Amino acid sequence: MTPHADPQTGAAVKAADRAHVFHSWSAQGLIDPLAVAGAEGAYFWDYDGNRYLDFTSGLVYTNIGYQHPKVVAAIQEQAGRLATFAPAFAVQARSEAARLIAERTPGDLDRIFFTNGGAEAVEHAIRMARLHTGRPKVMSAYRSYHGGTATAINITGDPRRWASDSGTAGVVHFWGPFPYRSAFYAADEDQECARALAHLEETIAFEGPGTVAAIILETIPGTAGIMVPPPGYLAGVREICDRHGIVLVLDEVMAGFGRTGRWFAAEHFGVVPDLMTFAKGVNSGYVPLGGVAVSDRIAATFERRPYPGGLTYSGHPLACAAAVATIEAMEEEKVVENAAALGETVVGPALRALAERHPSVGEVRGTGMFWALDLVRDRATREPLVPYNASGEANAPMAAFAAACKRGGLWPFVNMNRTHVVPPCNITEAELKEGFAALDAALSVADEHTV
Repeated sequence: MTPHADPQTGAAVKAADRAHVFHSWSAQGLIDPLAVAGAEGAYFWDYDGNRYLDFTSGLVYTNIGYQHPKVVAAIQEQAGRLATFAPAFAVQARSEAARLIAERTPGDLDRIFFTNGGAEAVEHAIRMARLHTGRPKVMSAYRSYHGGTATAINITGDPRRWASDSGTAGVVHFWGPFPYRSAFYAADEDQECARALAHLEETIAFEGPGTVAAIILETIPGTAGIMVPPPGYLAGVREICDRHGIVLVLDEVMAGFGRTGRWFAAEHFGVVPDLMTFAKGVNSGYVPLGGVAVSDRIAATFERRPYPGGLTYSGHPLACAAAVATIEAMEEEKVVENAAALGETVVGPALRALAERHPSVGEVRGTGMFWALDLVRDRATREPLVPYNASGEANAPMAAFAAACKRGGLWPFVNMNRTHVVPPCNITEAELKEGFAALDAALSVADEHTV
């Protein structure tokens, strides 16, 4: 579809938004949301006719891009046949979505509890773990994001937690591995892994192993910086959990459904959790859907004991029909394979080439269609381009970088001192190269703020 200018409609859309829409994570009077006229594939456009290549995949969820015809048709067909039905019944779209998801989850994660999104999935995974173990505490990493609801926001490690942190939620944070900014003064990945596991073991010992219900980790942390864990780390966490009777929860809300070049990121590490959360890419966000994949061991706890939780729209037929169509389209079009191949042969090499040209790029890391550039003021000291959780004038270098991306027709994913490269998993090589050209120009703006 070719964008065309319609500024009058755009102005009306913007005015209604500013008058009535209360936006998340924002000071309402300080934001200026772009009025979006349409989207297709890896692109979206505004009412002034400006088109942007979306390197954010929405909020890292349009894994098959915008307006995929097979998914749109499936939603339309399901709406005409059975638009909604209560979750206590067996419904074809719900059953088929659960079957297709269970076929792709690792190990025995064969029972699917549907939610409306990722935060609710985390809420219910933690509830299941606490009920299964009879223990109160949950452990999670500082560099993490698990959602904005009550339990999920307390589990989150990043600053979005601070305003809602009750301090009594039974949550204990610890440092996960991150060799580039090591909390353990490690010299290499092996040392980082060993010291991170020792730190986790010691934290458990001081908290009391018998009080810890679950450890929850993003398999590959997303908004915190796309830090691929070093070899052996997740296997080590699995062993610690097994030894202490702790439930291992892997959060695949962002990393799942092809984003890392596998159906689930856990496949890269050969680790099977007890519970696994998902959302976003399960149906590319076309209709809200999330869930928890439940192991046999956890499911057995609730075989004769009712699980005390549910949602009115759990497994909504429209959302599940979209999931079925998404998974089938991803299989037929080899979307997961595309993410893996282009990540290895195009994205990784291109980003590393950018790093060689631009002193503002401290590190490149990622896999599949899940990458981050860590931007710095000084490569030698690794000082971030902007301070942690910067805002206002302190964040000016990143704001200038983002503005330069947009001027070049690229919509960037910017978080703190990083830009993430997370386009749709079915993006083409030509589209990627278009994005990298815009990124190259914008990094020159970031370079102006280096020492």
